[in-house]
Amino acid sequence: MRPAPTILHLDMDAFFAAAEQAAKPSLRGKPVVVGGLGPRGVVSTASYEARRFGIHSAMPMAQARRLAPNAAYLVPRFALYRTVSEQVMELLGRLSPLVEPLSLDEAFVDLEAGGSASDSVSARATGERLRRDIRDVTGLTGSVGLAGSKMLAKIASEQAKPDGLVLIEPGTERDLLGPMTVRTLPGVGPATGEHLRRAGMMTIADLAEAGEDELVRLVGKAHGASLYRMASGHDDRPVVAERETKSVSVEDTFDVDLHDRVRVRTEVDRLAERCVRRLRESGHSGRTIVLKVRRYDFSTLTRSETLRGPTDDPVVVREAAGRLLESLDTTGGVRLLGVGVTGLTDYTQEDLFAQAAAEAASAAGPAHEPDTGATPDEPEPPSPGPGADADAAAEAVTARHWPAGHDVRHAEFGAGWVQGSGVGRVTVRFEEPTSAVPGRVRTFRTDDPDLELSEPLPLVATPPDRA
Repeated sequence: MRPAPTILHLDMDAFFAAAEQAAKPSLRGKPVVVGGLGPRGVVSTASYEARRFGIHSAMPMAQARRLAPNAAYLVPRFALYRTVSEQVMELLGRLSPLVEPLSLDEAFVDLEAGGSASDSVSARATGERLRRDIRDVTGLTGSVGLAGSKMLAKIASEQAKPDGLVLIEPGTERDLLGPMTVRTLPGVGPATGEHLRRAGMMTIADLAEAGEDELVRLVGKAHGASLYRMASGHDDRPVVAERETKSVSVEDTFDVDLHDRVRVRTEVDRLAERCVRRLRESGHSGRTIVLKVRRYDFSTLTRSETLRGPTDDPVVVREAAGRLLESLDTTGGVRLLGVGVTGLTDYTQEDLFAQAAAEAASAAGPAHEPDTGATPDEPEPPSPGPGADADAAAEAVTARHWPAGHDVRHAEFGAGWVQGSGVGRVTVRFEEPTSAVPGRVRTFRTDDPDLELSEPLPLVATPPDRA
């Protein structure tokens, strides 16, 4: 623990949904839900307006539609989110050389290493300046937590939401943590929380009073020791700016090319399971899932998807690899398949007991987990290297597929975005981030030669009030 609150945690507010509202004047101040729109899709992000209806991340999209049928439902636009994320990370880099991104919208910063803060007063001033800079550059808001450790800084930013700043003074950790629920601690999800509740532990103070030996008995050595340290307010993890490039992967070359699509998917699932076993044996989790396909003509295709947090859950890896496979053409045969995980870290943001339950369900029979992204009829753009978004857009145009929320350009009417499509028609609202009022709506045939998908337009800083 540090003697001054010089570790900063930034968490952008409802990032995906807020970016869509900033890009689309007609959606400002209205409920917006971003996620997979197919029958197995789930909510990725809900705007604060949508949350008033009870919608939250990881909720099945079908349930969200029942709660708020008139909300705007959009598929993710990762090209836009990455661009905004790069702007935010650049601002963080001005504060310190030690910036540890956790996802597109979340990062730790060591303010002491950058000379940006040395005490509570300077730390608060730096945090407030950062919030202003983010709003000025992107038009979006972020919540800031400041504390003497990474764990407490993250807890503080959660308390600051939305669009606020909370500073935890060193020395007040145990009193602050004591009355909080056990779910406040990293790694304690619904299943672990229920397990602890049945043991009579509902607050962080209960964990601290139980002692390390009892927690180890309940949840295992590594997790129990970690819980006790966190409950006591101890967290000495440093902010790590760069990690050694590491990955875990497995691949198989087949004696005879695979032509059956179902067989190919079965092999991908099997490779994903093997990959996770190696991942766990190495003591790591990872954020980026990679699929490699070598076709009959020796051409090699690689696709990847970056998750919002690190995982070592076989269900999550298997489903992500399956989504990546859906984006590839295996016509003609497949001679090699590979599944890998990169962006490794020595911890996971997922719930220990929830993972165990998922593995048990997988062992008992076929998994039927909800898709965290898109389904075949609503493909979610993967998060691979440069050019992949352009490739996905080109494929969508070829198939005349119009994902809800994505950018288009019409030869006569200019820039707009897809409100919806079906039965051979696509409805477009023509407006830009700089538009002062909501744009007009027009409907076209899906094969209209004057209409095409386009790259996202830059966000306008300090957009109109979203009241």
